[in-house]
Amino acid sequence: MPVNDSVNERIKEVRHALNLPQIKFSKAIYISNGYLAEIELGNRRVNERIIQLIAMAFGVNKEWLKTGKGKMFISTAEEKCDRIASLFKELNPEFQDYVLCQIDQLISLQNRSDIGKKDTNQDKVLG
Repeated sequence: MPVNDSVNERIKEVRHALNLPQIKFSKAIYISNGYLAEIELGNRRVNERIIQLIAMAFGVNKEWLKTGKGKMFISTAEEKCDRIASLFKELNPEFQDYVLCQIDQLISLQNRSDIGKKDTNQDKVLG
C-alpha cells in the first residue's frame, strides 16, 4: 500500500529539477536505485537520514523537503552559512580545524585570482 506522503513527491521533484536520472541521484545519497524508485512511487517512508543526505548532497532546503514551505534550494549567503554552521557543528574538533584551514587557503587562492583579474583590467584601461 503506497505511503501518501508528499515528501516522496518532493524528492522526485528535486531529482527532476536537477535533471538527474535515478541511478545518479541514488548514488549521490548512498542508497540503491531500487530504494529511490520505491520512495518516488510512495511505497517507502522517507526518514530523517534520507532528508539530510539529499540536503547535503544537492543544497536542498530541508524545510522545503519536509513541508513544502520555502524555496527548494538553499541560495542566499545567509542560508548557506546556516547550512555550513549546522554541518560544522557535527564535525569532530580536528576536522573542524581542517575545514578552517581549507577555508583560509580558498580565500587566499581567491584573493590571488582577484589580483590577477584587477591587473588584467588595469592593463586594458591603461593600454
